[in-house]
Amino acid sequence: MIGLVEFVLVALLLGLFVLAGWAIWTALRGASGGSGALPARERAELAAAIAQARWAPAHDEVDGSTRVLVRRAYSGLDGRPVVLEERVLETFPAQDPAWEARFTEAMSKARFRCSYLNTEEGP
Repeated sequence: MIGLVEFVLVALLLGLFVLAGWAIWTALRGASGGSGALPARERAELAAAIAQARWAPAHDEVDGSTRVLVRRAYSGLDGRPVVLEERVLETFPAQDPAWEARFTEAMSKARFRCSYLNTEEGP
């Protein structure tokens, strides 16, 4: 009988902790905007920004290789760029003796591709 009473008390205490945690979590979630959905005005601003996304040439180095690519991006609500899509056009070793010539040519191709894509997807 004593064991059953102890079990019930532990279960009751555990239930109270779970209930308190759930109440705190719900209160914090409600204070931060509920479901996480943006208000209508910010959704409209975000949709307008995404509609104005443009292609731009870019490059980076990954595992000792230079990648020349094009990126479709827009300015997010916080002012930072947000990349929607990127396509790698050319990859070559970063230690290539002809790196500068290859890089210049690849970036030229990337600029041309961006102008073409922006014209095709233009308003």
